[in-house]
Amino acid sequence: MPINASLTGRLRNTSLPKSRALMPLFEAVVNAIQAVDEAHSDMDSTLIEIVIVRDQQIPLELGDDSQTSAYVEPINSFIVIDNGEGFHNRNMESFETLDSEYRSAYGCRGVGRLLWLKAFEKVEVISRYVGAEETMKEREFVFTAASGVSDHQFRDSQASETGSEVRLLSFKEIYRQSAPKNTLPIAKSILEHCLWYFVRAGGAPNIIIIDGSECLNLHSVFAEYMLTSSETQQIIVKHHPFNLLHLRLKVGSRPTPQLNWCAANRVVLEENLFGKVPGLHGKLKDGEEEFIYACFLMSSFLDNFVRPERTGFDIPEVTEGALDEDEPSMSDIREAALASAAQYLHSSLAEAREAGRARVEHFVDNKAPRYRPILRHIDEDKLSVDPTIGDKDLELQLHKYLSDLEMDLLAEGQRVLESENIEDQEYSEKLQTYLDKVDDIKKSDLAAYVSRRKVILDLLAKAISANKDGKYAREDVIHSLIMPMRATSDDVAHAASNLWIIDEGLAFHNYLASDKPISSMPITSSTSALEPDLLALKVEGPLLVAEGESLPLASIVVVEIKRPMRDDAAPGPEKDPLAQALRYLDRVREGQVKTVKGRPIPRSEHIPGFCYVISDLTRTVHERCKQSSLRPTQDGLGYFGYNDNYKAYIEVMSFDRLLNMANQRNRAFFDRLGLPVN
Repeated sequence: MPINASLTGRLRNTSLPKSRALMPLFEAVVNAIQAVDEAHSDMDSTLIEIVIVRDQQIPLELGDDSQTSAYVEPINSFIVIDNGEGFHNRNMESFETLDSEYRSAYGCRGVGRLLWLKAFEKVEVISRYVGAEETMKEREFVFTAASGVSDHQFRDSQASETGSEVRLLSFKEIYRQSAPKNTLPIAKSILEHCLWYFVRAGGAPNIIIIDGSECLNLHSVFAEYMLTSSETQQIIVKHHPFNLLHLRLKVGSRPTPQLNWCAANRVVLEENLFGKVPGLHGKLKDGEEEFIYACFLMSSFLDNFVRPERTGFDIPEVTEGALDEDEPSMSDIREAALASAAQYLHSSLAEAREAGRARVEHFVDNKAPRYRPILRHIDEDKLSVDPTIGDKDLELQLHKYLSDLEMDLLAEGQRVLESENIEDQEYSEKLQTYLDKVDDIKKSDLAAYVSRRKVILDLLAKAISANKDGKYAREDVIHSLIMPMRATSDDVAHAASNLWIIDEGLAFHNYLASDKPISSMPITSSTSALEPDLLALKVEGPLLVAEGESLPLASIVVVEIKRPMRDDAAPGPEKDPLAQALRYLDRVREGQVKTVKGRPIPRSEHIPGFCYVISDLTRTVHERCKQSSLRPTQDGLGYFGYNDNYKAYIEVMSFDRLLNMANQRNRAFFDRLGLPVN
């Protein structure tokens, strides 16, 4: 008893991703190619026309000529016309049979026409063929999801040539939106899908794409965008033969190298090979010629395991642990294909790897010296980066390698510690290798810290310079470089503050507040609303929690920052930066300074005070410094002195002195890493 098949059920179970919106058109074109192959031995006498039918809509006048000129009408339908053998009785019988075995030798799965109905509302076919009496016949029918084949008509034909016209009508919106919109991208997509026919021994038929007044010949597109040279090779993967077609395509034909997995002479999967072969990232060079690599992979094994919709393969990614490990997995096939590609491209890849390594060396030497110590621990293939990679992406890539190395180092350390034979030579060698890696990573961490200091000083130099409008950065910009605003040392990680710019000793503090009211600071009992730019409490020596022991003396540091070139330092606490710093110091002492844990510090009124005023030495600032009996520094870029009444050391630093002194203190480190000092 025959088993009935449901067309609607088969359509429901047929997959067509939006990303493969042109697959139904590809199927119609491949059918046309096979039809003309059967009808003609000479490709010069063949012709396939692909007509793009668009909705005749007038774009809205938006008042933007560029938008109007770029507008293209939506695609409504495709018409594929060929002078092939036509829908004779055997072809028609196969068309009406789901999963037909007819033409299975060509890799046909009998489901291509199902894809037509996934993306189009209906299909109309008119075909001329030679009938049983060797007379010319013509058939016409409609193909829809609801009715299958309907309106089937037969008649004699006066035509002198066989052929078919397949009309894929009413492109469904979900696929129309995902498909290419313009003629050339559509032409290139068809060409890439059918490329095997263009590189085979017999060549491809004449294929013309017609879009209104625009007409493209796929042979011309092929000559302009695609092939420069090719080579075929056979590989064996677990006893199964695979044929590879290595192509050197013209630059501009596609952006990245690709591995094309084929079945039934058609591309099923396109795999980006970017970075999967050391040195293979984009275009390669062979002497003076540049090219893009592409590989087409074909095998009867792939033909047998291609999914009915030809959108993938029923082959596991890996077979390790599977029931049948004798069959090649996708990864097995890929690995063998990539090895073949590496062999074919050997000389070009060697040049690309050298250029990639030079890119890494230049970046590390000039911008990221922290990675210098670890380069010897990174696999050479991983350092074969794309020579055109940007600094940001290269930094991320090297940082990932560093993170991976640190993780591997942790595991390696555990293995070394767990070793039982600690006196043999092998253990000593493992231990030394481990210690060498630890040493290099620590060098990398130190280099990163020094490099960060260089970046901060460069940003500070930029912040204190006038912009193109002659204006200077606000106080808060410079303030944030030194210490995040409205935060305390409890809120901000130690690495986020850059107090070393002012004084290396400021890094060692028990509490620091940035732009916070004095009353909000747990180190004081003050109710003052004044907000010093920076206030630090440092407890001298170790803290001992023991009965009968008194806390040692502390120091208080106040930093006042003014806008570059600000010249309004008038007498009085409101405008005089020196008076402001001393007033902050006084308010803290009056509030009885405490530790962060709330313990009082004895004799807080006698705690040493340090006041730093960071301000350009404008005329009014010079006056305030002289009136406070401060002495000029030797370089003339600052003032210093001691105020006995406040028991405070005062230093006024211009931004130039601040930057110069910070650069000088770090100069030896910068020189060691090869970092320039402006």
